Amino acid sequence: METKIFKREQLDEAARLLSQGELVAFPTETVYGLGALATRDDSVKKVYAAKGRPSDNPLIVTVADEEMMRPYAKEVPERAEKLIKHFWPGPLTILLLAKEGALPTSVTGGLKTVAFRCPDDQLTHDLIAKLGYPIVGPSANTSTKPSPTTAQHVYHDLKGKIAGIVDGGETAVGLESTIVDLSVTPAVVLRPGKITPEEISQVLGEEVLINRGKVGDKEVPKAPGMKYRHYAPSAQVYVVDRPETFAKLKLDASCGLMATSDLLEQLDLPEQNKFSLGKNLAEADHNLFAGLRYFDDRPEIKTIYVEAFDQGEASLAYMNRLNKAAGGHHI
Repeated sequence: METKIFKREQLDEAARLLSQGELVAFPTETVYGLGALATRDDSVKKVYAAKGRPSDNPLIVTVADEEMMRPYAKEVPERAEKLIKHFWPGPLTILLLAKEGALPTSVTGGLKTVAFRCPDDQLTHDLIAKLGYPIVGPSANTSTKPSPTTAQHVYHDLKGKIAGIVDGGETAVGLESTIVDLSVTPAVVLRPGKITPEEISQVLGEEVLINRGKVGDKEVPKAPGMKYRHYAPSAQVYVVDRPETFAKLKLDASCGLMATSDLLEQLDLPEQNKFSLGKNLAEADHNLFAGLRYFDDRPEIKTIYVEAFDQGEASLAYMNRLNKAAGGHHI
């Protein structure tokens, strides 16, 4: 299969392919998503096949607006409306009870809930609006690999497996959306992202919990990123908890370093073995997946050391992705 790259003026063709049951990747402010018509079981199953994704891992339903979401939710409670009004379009995914029979089980994983997201990207908004139906939108990468933040990342992983990619340039945020479960009380953040639990709590005017449990081998996760290995390059990743530890590492040409620019300048290793996360946490959020992919394309790199951040709720999303990439390995 030829994988086409679409620009803005070619959105009609991208929408036509989606309507025919094909897969088309699309940009968002977080990472690139892999689109398929959410109402067609055969299309959704192609997503699992293309990504090599376990079939019990539910998918996020991506909509153009709240009205497109309503036919697929059992109800839209007042607190969901509060979050939608405040954060949509934006990097927040809301888990609600699903309307029975409205979506195939390949979307919900057989659960009674479904996750909805309205991304802050005009290209994708226009694409879904042209299609007239919601699309599923897991990250457009090979399952377990770092999420894609450019169209080129998508092409690298899925060339020949999907019909097209809408190229919207580099994503702005770089980490997947926050997922909050509103099917329970109090609300629970299932996956941290740019929008913090504190921000959600302030809008809702109520306590918001953070999920810290593990999903059992025989359990179906309520949201993506909760059960399976994620975001990992082929090389072993280690989380370096303290900046001063970098100077004590035994480094050679098989090592890759990912840290803030100031820290990298202090370390004696060739520049090609370094990847700058930027100057601060916000830039590190944006650059984390790109750095993991940079070293994943270099087979001589066997070990990747990545700087940790400890900045409370602001660093939850970064550390969540980094811990999963490292499989919990810390130094």
